[in-house]
Order: sequence, then C-alpha cells, then structure tokens
Amino acid sequence: MKHAAPLAVLALATLWPRTRAEARDAGPTPDPFGTLPPAERALAGGVVVLRQPASTMIRVPAGRFQMGSTPEDVLDALTDCAREPLGSRCKEEMFSDEMARHEVTLSSFWLDRMEVTVRDYARCVALRRCRAVPFSRGGKRFDAPTFPVSLVRHADARAYCRFRGARLPTEAEFERAARGPRGRRYPWGDLYNTRAANHGRLGLDTTDARDGFAELAPVGSFPAGRTGEGFLDLAGNVAEWVSDRYAPMYPRDPAIDPKGPALGAGTGGQVVRGGHFSSGAAWLRGASRASADPESRAPTLGFRCARAAAR
Repeated sequence: MKHAAPLAVLALATLWPRTRAEARDAGPTPDPFGTLPPAERALAGGVVVLRQPASTMIRVPAGRFQMGSTPEDVLDALTDCAREPLGSRCKEEMFSDEMARHEVTLSSFWLDRMEVTVRDYARCVALRRCRAVPFSRGGKRFDAPTFPVSLVRHADARAYCRFRGARLPTEAEFERAARGPRGRRYPWGDLYNTRAANHGRLGLDTTDARDGFAELAPVGSFPAGRTGEGFLDLAGNVAEWVSDRYAPMYPRDPAIDPKGPALGAGTGGQVVRGGHFSSGAAWLRGASRASADPESRAPTLGFRCARAAAR
C-alpha cells in the first residue's frame, strides 16, 4: 500500500513555483519551513510561518525622479563629513561629482533585494560560468556563504548577472532604488541612523564596530535600513558596481533611461554606489557616488543584479 505524502511535502508542492518562468523569477530563496537568516526573522518579528518563497528581486515602477545633488545638498554632505574624526580633511570637491541635479525618467525594472552573496556566486563558479574569487590571496575571512561576494572585478559582476539572465543596474536605477521617488537622503529616510547600515568612518582607523561589524556583515543584517519598497543594504556593507562609466559631472538636461557616458567619453573608471563598511555617513547617502578601476578587486566592492521589467 502506498503511504500518503507528509503534510509538509504536500504544502511545499503547492507553494513552490511550478513553471520555469515562475522559478526563474523567484530565484534562490530561504527554505519556506523556517530556516530564515536572522535578518529575515527580525523583519518578521521572530515569527516563522509557512509561506510561498519571496522573489529575490523587487520591481520598481516606471516614473520620474530628481537625480543628483544641488549645491545646497553638497554643502550638507560637507557638513556631515566635517563631523568625522578626520573631518578637517573634507572638501567640497569630494561631493561635487553629484551635480548637476536633473530629472530622470526610468522604465520599470527589477532589482535584487540584497547584494549577491558568496553562496550565490559560487553556484556560477561551479557551473564554470564565472571566474573563481581569489579569496586564498589574503581574503579568506571574506569567504563566508552569507557575506556579500567581494573581491570581484566589474567583468566578474557582469558575468554573474548574465548567468542569471540579468545585468548590472544603471547608476540611475541604483539611485532611484536608494532614494525613492521623492529623493530621501538615505535608503531608510532623511536622518542618519548608525544602526541602519554596516558603516565606517573617515579616520586613521576606518572601521567602526559600533554597528556590530568591523568589516563585512551577512546580507540583510540591517533591517532598519530597509527601503519602503523592501530593498536592503543599498548603503554600506559593500559598495556596488553599476553598469555606467564614470564622469565627474552629470549632464544638466533631463534624461530617459540614462546609461552613462559613451565609450571613450568617461574617465576610464566605473561607477560604484552605496558606500561600504569603511564609509562614513556622507558616503552612505543615496546621491553619493565613487569611481573604481574596473579591474579592481577589493573587499569593499560587490554588486547586485537588475533586469528590465516586461512592459
């Protein structure tokens, strides 16, 4: 006589995505029977429930927003910088690349809820679609499954996103996700919160363990930094590669789905966004931007993926 399937198995069969398209959109997810990471349990108030796995990506609707900073915003950033231990070294030029503020119209897009993890990236390596991360060259402490993958070049990040049928977000998409449609200063709001991101400081010692972590933290460790749309870690932990080449100033004219300077028109660097575990408050703002050599490998550099939404 055949035995009936356990109730848990039947529940899983009814909740798990059934079609290939649904499975692709849902992506790798925590076990629906309760093996959630600590940050996810915190978001749920510590209550574990049987539920359909959430998508690893969040859809941002099409719309307009004001990208970049005004001269007054730059002065405010300078004031934030001046509060750092080495604040006397702060200069207005450190934030002037956020100008000019301009209107951007974006089509709808999907963006990863969290940074790509070491575990996620290892799947791509195992299938020989991505290059292995050289953790053995002095970075073994960053080789933890739930840490954001770091020590990856821009090309490595692009290859991983292609492996998932996605791409790196544009700089405009990243800023829209971090600032929302109304242009808040930080992903979580207009006021700085030391418990909302894995941050550092501008000082002789750039680490700041008062947030609970001196260096990298498992992704999603800061639920207080969650955006209204549900994104986590858009400030701090690792700075994130985006697709745009870097130029030290934005065009003033309104733009539609901008992708940065054309080949040969930028500085040769790639834009990185979001700040990292050694960044002070001024560099965690949604408008803050930086440049890195695309061949750079650093424990402060990671990424997340995006893709266009169906019209």
